[in-house]
Amino acid sequence: MPTNNNYNLPDLLTQLAEQLKTYLSEHQITNPVLVGIERSGVWLAEVLHERLQITEDLGSLNISFYRDDYNRTGLAVQTEPSRLPLSLEDRHIILVDDIIYTGRTIRAAMNELFDYGRPASITLAAIVARQGRELPIEPQVCVLREEPGKEYIYHISQDPLRMELVRKD
Repeated sequence: MPTNNNYNLPDLLTQLAEQLKTYLSEHQITNPVLVGIERSGVWLAEVLHERLQITEDLGSLNISFYRDDYNRTGLAVQTEPSRLPLSLEDRHIILVDDIIYTGRTIRAAMNELFDYGRPASITLAAIVARQGRELPIEPQVCVLREEPGKEYIYHISQDPLRMELVRKD
């Protein structure tokens, strides 16, 4: 029987924002560009953008055409285009997504980011890091890490902004 847990997503975002502030300070990163991955990553990035008081416009990525598993998974093509500064050359990027699982979404996002220039750095921030990585990609900043041997289903909704976690037993 599945076990349900509801997380207060605003509290998790507060933790993520605090971790990001510490990370940016420790790495002497100023004036970063915050970029969310469509859809849930953009919702989270909007909140972080405000809490971190970033002055650069918020960016968003639609990575549909950069996915290497597009034909295998039958992913729906999103019609919203990516919105980024004209150049990311030598900029520090904070890339935000809700859940990191295989690493393929992040690989696709980085491929698209490099089409806009060569960033000075990319910092990956996420609410949840699941087990099951297929590529060597890990978030530098993350609030929840899935325990080995335990599998969950995550659902993030926008209005109101909340996250539900269901453990598969």
